[in-house]
Amino acid sequence: MSTKKASAVSRPLSPFMIGPYYKPQLTSMLSITHRLAGLVLTLGSLFIAGWLVSLAAGPQWYGLYAQHMLAWYGQILLFGWSWCSLYHLCNGIRHLIWDTGRGLDIKSAYTMGYAVLFTSIILTLAVWIIAYAV
Repeated sequence: MSTKKASAVSRPLSPFMIGPYYKPQLTSMLSITHRLAGLVLTLGSLFIAGWLVSLAAGPQWYGLYAQHMLAWYGQILLFGWSWCSLYHLCNGIRHLIWDTGRGLDIKSAYTMGYAVLFTSIILTLAVWIIAYAV
């Protein structure tokens, strides 16, 4: 009867297991950001729903809620929520393009990734500039 020990199998490690040896890539960071943006959109929707409930509750409640929405912290929350919304939209369009089989090579993936970041920032700024201009 043989009593050989099983040797460790050499196989690739998960990026989370190799610690400092893994270099984050744009595509992985955009994927993580897409998921975080989805989470922020969910939580931010509660903020927006609260605004609608206060609107339905009458002028007194709306006035109290509007104070918080117009305060600096409310504006930061709304700005972040609007960026997450537009980023999630732009990145979703990128995923739809990938679903057609286009843009799957590394160069295209990086080009579209930077385009998503740039476009979402520009759209967010445009929305806020228009909102304050009107």
